[in-house]
Parts: sequence; C-alpha cells; structure tokens
Amino acid sequence: MQVVTSTDIKEYPLRSRGKVRDIYDIDESTLLIVTTDRMSAFDVIMNEPIPYKGVILNQITLFWMDRFAGLVKNHLVERDVDRFPAPLQAYRDMLEGRAVLVRKAKPLPIECIVRGHITGSGWKDYKSSGTVCGYSLPAGLLESAKLEKALFTPSTKAELGEHDENITLAQAEAMLGKDLLDKVERLALDIFTQGREYAEGRGIIIADTKFEFGLVDGELILIDEVLTPDSSRFWPAAGYTPGKGQPSFDKQYLRDWLSAQPWDKTPPPPALPADVIAETRKKYLEAYEILTGRTLSL
Repeated sequence: MQVVTSTDIKEYPLRSRGKVRDIYDIDESTLLIVTTDRMSAFDVIMNEPIPYKGVILNQITLFWMDRFAGLVKNHLVERDVDRFPAPLQAYRDMLEGRAVLVRKAKPLPIECIVRGHITGSGWKDYKSSGTVCGYSLPAGLLESAKLEKALFTPSTKAELGEHDENITLAQAEAMLGKDLLDKVERLALDIFTQGREYAEGRGIIIADTKFEFGLVDGELILIDEVLTPDSSRFWPAAGYTPGKGQPSFDKQYLRDWLSAQPWDKTPPPPALPADVIAETRKKYLEAYEILTGRTLSL
C-alpha cells in the first residue's frame, strides 16, 4: 500500500481529477474512482498529502454504503482489487484499499447538505438573520446546538477552486423538478438520521454532512463519499457542550490551524508542519475506528 498524491493509469482515459479523487473511464458503463491522499481546505489543495487519508475515506464510505444498502441503492460495482480488470493489476499497490469500480451515473446538479446542529456558515447566518438557508429558527439558540429537526439545505456544485453556494428549495426544485427533489430530500434526511443515531451510539456526533446522488436509467442512487470526515463534521460526544465550537474528528482541526496562519485562503497554501499532518491523519483514523469498530493496518 502506497501514499498516493496523484495517479497516472495510462491504460484508461482520465475523466477528471478533483480535489481528492481521480476518476477513470473503464468502459461505457463503469468508472474507476481512486481516493488519493490529497488534502484540501477552503477549496485549496495542500502541497503535502495526509498519508493514507484516501484509504480511510474510502473504507468509511464503503462501511456506510453497506449499512444503508437496504435504504438506497448505490453505485458500487467492485471494491476488491483482485477482481479489477487485468490492466489495473499492475497498479495494485497504488489502488489497494482506496479504489472502487462504480456504475456511471448522471450526478444531480446540487449538493445535498443536511444540518443537524447549528455550526459553521449556518451559525454565521443565524447570528445575522435568525435563519439558516431560508429556514427561520427559534431565537436564542447557542452555537453547536442540536436542531429540533435536521434541515435539508442544498447548494450548487462549484468548479475546482471555487465555492459552493447555498440555494433555496425553490431554486433546487427548478433544477430537479418537484418529484425528484422531494425524493432526494427524503432520502438525504433518512440517511442522515439513521447515520447520526448509529454514530451517537458509538460516541460521535455527526453535526452536518453532504451527500451526492445520481441517476442510472432514471433510478436515483447514492454516489461519491458518504458520511466521511471530509464531507461531514464529526464531534466527540464526550464533552459536547453547546455555546462554543466543538473539537472534531474531521478536517476542522486543519482549517483552524490554517486560519491562524497569515494566509488569505488562496493558492499557494502554507506548508503543513509534520505535527499538523500527523494530527490530521490521527483524527481521520480515529473516526474510522470509532465508527466501524475496526482497525486499519496502515
């Protein structure tokens, strides 16, 4: 198993290279997704990788997709490198643990964000307007407070290096149509609720998250990553106290470190010290081990 910052699989065309994932066309119905160890924060890719972060993210997503298989279909075709096409066997050490074959889907043009606690940009909006993404909330809520009902707050999908923008349900309906939006909202809230209840039983609060869905032959399926430390805020339940920001098992630790640096959040990013890299990796690994009850040999 290798630390992977970028891939170059010459046998198949590279479809896209995102902030974290490299995606290849395998055939007319199948993609290869490789979750690298690249680290992004504030939509900027860091110069240094977080070793084996991609393996951790991929394994967490696989765990959740297995758990939610009875609730929603997903795009997974194969996770065992031994069963990948023969040309990929030469890349086994690079792909092991971090790559999957998936069905090609037509991604929905929105990010499906679910907020279970008031934090981040939602807290900023609430302080200034008493609302979060168009939802009016009761007065007097504290930072990090659990919302009585989780909120579905879609956003646009930004290009690499740009920022997603929150949109209203009416805007999302104009993009998807009412029937599809209703189905997406219901599924996103159901997945979040079930995931949050499970995680709380393991000692982790999932404060918010981002899901992606796609269509295959008109059928709505779950794609991309699911309830990972990259797409979610994970807080330790022990010591949780509303009224302040919370310690986390996600990239918030890195964001906080970066925010303390003399950096304007545009490329190039500051160099990450070895201790920041190690602590970030530790938090991701802890999230995996607590959620799954398993260990990873990395």
